[in-house]
Amino acid sequence: MHILLIANPAARNGRAKKFLEPVLGAFAEHNIRVTVAYTSCRGDAIERVLQADLHDVDAVVAMGGDGTVFETVNGIFRRNEPAKPPLGIIPVGTGNAFVRDFGLDTSHWQDAVSCIANGKTRPVDVGQFTCEEGTWQFLNIVGLGFVSDVCETAHRLKKIGNMSYTIGVFHRTLKLDTFPVKLVVDGEERLRESVFIEISNSRYTSNFLMAPDAKLDDGLLDVTLLNRVTRRRLLSAFPRIFKGTHVELDEVESFTIRKLTIETDRPRLLTPDGELLGHSPVTIECLPGALDVFAP
Repeated sequence: MHILLIANPAARNGRAKKFLEPVLGAFAEHNIRVTVAYTSCRGDAIERVLQADLHDVDAVVAMGGDGTVFETVNGIFRRNEPAKPPLGIIPVGTGNAFVRDFGLDTSHWQDAVSCIANGKTRPVDVGQFTCEEGTWQFLNIVGLGFVSDVCETAHRLKKIGNMSYTIGVFHRTLKLDTFPVKLVVDGEERLRESVFIEISNSRYTSNFLMAPDAKLDDGLLDVTLLNRVTRRRLLSAFPRIFKGTHVELDEVESFTIRKLTIETDRPRLLTPDGELLGHSPVTIECLPGALDVFAP
């Protein structure tokens, strides 16, 4: 087997680079040939995949966090080739939310290597969103409103890991507000006053169990909508998100969609897979089984 490894040594605030030699050693033990393409700045992973010669490559592997995976996936889709190489993920970043649905995380990177070496893949759904700035694909989530504000704060606190998102929640609660939104859910219009909207392909957002019923291969995306809520109510309910019981609250709506259009009172920042990219209005849809991913 020959793989293209998209390696982000800056992931996890530079700590990901210490995994590179062990990972390469593990691949060598499995007789897997590796071509390494390093990233050095935002957008690099997309360009590395686009520029790569994949004629004898059996798989593309993203080594980093959710951001590295996001860019690698978009590089694969931008090649516009009928047959897409399967995706492998070595989770060594700050956030590794998508692979948690496979039971993998940074402490189990050896299992991720074994998954790739075993050659077992499964088709997973891919989310796609289109806004004024362009079209992108995502494997994990895309959100706006309060969740984007939290993500923006967390980006400034990445050195402390996933705890940055929890701190972001408390910080952004001080400026909590709602906004009017028009949703077109598979052709049906709905009007709401929302705090946030999150569209999930997988179950986790950072270490939050945002969409407990989401499935990676059901041809649907799961929407979690938080409507008008007080600061006190939000903070008292916050611990429930770690176990996924927040969806039982009266202020929370959960439903599945194949296609969703979101229009807001003003352009609202989007957070695809933990990145800060694009603004509403936005159209989001599910691409069923659009990518094969190595899994246990």
